[in-house]
Amino acid sequence: MADYPHLSRRGFLNRSAAVGGLLVVPGLLTACSKTDAGSVTGEGALAKLREQGFVRVAYANEAPYGYLEGKELKGEAPTLHREIFKALGVEELKPTLSEWDGLIPGLQAGKYDVVSAGMAITPERCGNAIFSEPEFISPTALMVRKGNPKKVTDLESAKEAGITIGVMSGAVEGSYAKGAGIPEGRIKTVQKPQDGADAVKGGRIDAFLLTGISLRWLAKTNPATEVTEAFVPQIDGKAQFSPGGAVFRKGNEDLRDSFNRELKKIVSDRSRYVQLLEPYGFGESEIPPEDLRTADLCKG
Repeated sequence: MADYPHLSRRGFLNRSAAVGGLLVVPGLLTACSKTDAGSVTGEGALAKLREQGFVRVAYANEAPYGYLEGKELKGEAPTLHREIFKALGVEELKPTLSEWDGLIPGLQAGKYDVVSAGMAITPERCGNAIFSEPEFISPTALMVRKGNPKKVTDLESAKEAGITIGVMSGAVEGSYAKGAGIPEGRIKTVQKPQDGADAVKGGRIDAFLLTGISLRWLAKTNPATEVTEAFVPQIDGKAQFSPGGAVFRKGNEDLRDSFNRELKKIVSDRSRYVQLLEPYGFGESEIPPEDLRTADLCKG
């Protein structure tokens, strides 16, 4: 899949995104006061899922995080969640497609049990749902022309080389580039990832800044490009990891805690993590640090 329509909404830039998402689905706020009759909530939720044999998961059709290929749900989140729920005694994921802004409202309304979309953990979203511990972090990288003619490796080297950088319109990477001291006149915006790859190939920009995960996926269909090693930008002295995780309805803390116990087994086994998720561009650089905790991320 070459286009990822929701990438600009993944990170931390639009701090009203999670709350604003509650307003974009007509009638959903009313629906959120009660849950769907088929939903599982509170103590015993896992037992109910085991009894019915499936868990309902939402995805936004965004590669490589969660997408449908034919009739099969693929991507980072479904692959990881399938493994975890099997370990918990729940054999099947039943997918529901949702627009990105409708993922949490639909969860609140009981339309599904888990959001399986690689959603970034932000304080605003934590106010509306509960997150697992981080499943991954999203270090940044640069897509350049094959051979890396400008020899850039990160934002500091890009600044020193005086190159032109491309970023997604509205995405957090624009703030990374500005924070690194790259002049605004050398920061160009594109509407979607493929536009960035095309601009690199056409020489309109020297490098395209996005998560390493997304760029490695994009490079598969753009062989005239290559992607640098991932790096972690520093903004105001803070490392920008952009971690993501599974999302559960409030009241399902027991289910989330059971999920976390199995998640920890995978994240702490680096070879198993890579074996599961490497097909989607996730490697050791995406494994969350042990001390990176959702409770801290929710505080901001």
